[in-house]
Amino acid sequence: MTVSNSKVLLVEDSKFLRMATEHSLSKAGYLVSTAADGEEALQVANDKLPDIILLDMMLPKISGPNVLKALKENPATMHIPVIVLTSLSQKNEEKLISEGAAAYFESPLWHSTRTPVAWRTR
Repeated sequence: MTVSNSKVLLVEDSKFLRMATEHSLSKAGYLVSTAADGEEALQVANDKLPDIILLDMMLPKISGPNVLKALKENPATMHIPVIVLTSLSQKNEEKLISEGAAAYFESPLWHSTRTPVAWRTR
């Protein structure tokens, strides 16, 4: 699969960050769908079946960890890799990976800089 036909679901409640990240991903050639909360994320994931999901952990309506759990319990979405975007501490890494996250971006300044300090994968 090439970048030009890769579908990304970006789940971010900050309108500014969602729009900026969507713009960057689209400019790089990705087909981007977005969701502003956990409830919308589950709906869009089921409707669009993206190739990858970028999931913020701090979301309204349904929290990021609960969205991750629901995605991994649903046969239609359980195969989709989920990259967790979080400002939560590293102590949450093992729990998130064990719950199905494919990778983990962690930064205490994630929401203010969008520059991840660490990249974690299982």
